[in-house]
Amino acid sequence: MTKKEIVKAISEELGLTQLKTKEIVQKTFDAIVETLVTDRRIELRNFGVFEVKKRAARKARNPRTGGQVEVPAKFVVTFKPGKEMEERVLQLEEAEFAREQAERAAQAAASNPVPLPYSGGLPTSPVQHGPGSIDPPPVYRPPAGPSPNSNNG
Repeated sequence: MTKKEIVKAISEELGLTQLKTKEIVQKTFDAIVETLVTDRRIELRNFGVFEVKKRAARKARNPRTGGQVEVPAKFVVTFKPGKEMEERVLQLEEAEFAREQAERAAQAAASNPVPLPYSGGLPTSPVQHGPGSIDPPPVYRPPAGPSPNSNNG
């Protein structure tokens, strides 16, 4: 989302002109930056904390040449989200996880349909078991008498 989109959304919600809303949004951003420069920290309740920290000098590699280069120390702005923001993002994460799980389950069901359980009844239409035949398949019946594998003798 861009600053212009933020201005448009706020102006529509509050019934202000976009020009007046843009001025308010810009003044808010300017105040945040000015506070960071002077105080090095600004805490916005239910939103988060912006803080200026000094990053130490370090050695790094130039990805083109592979040579080692010195990176000087510098100031950076860090942001730590507030509790409310963390909770809302966690809810988003949980909703996304549930959506992905449902999507995977739907894909699995579509690619591997579950066969219906056998009802135990006879087929409702004749089934052909051989060329031109609609008779049931022959049933194997073992010969009467002792089994050839038994040890009776």
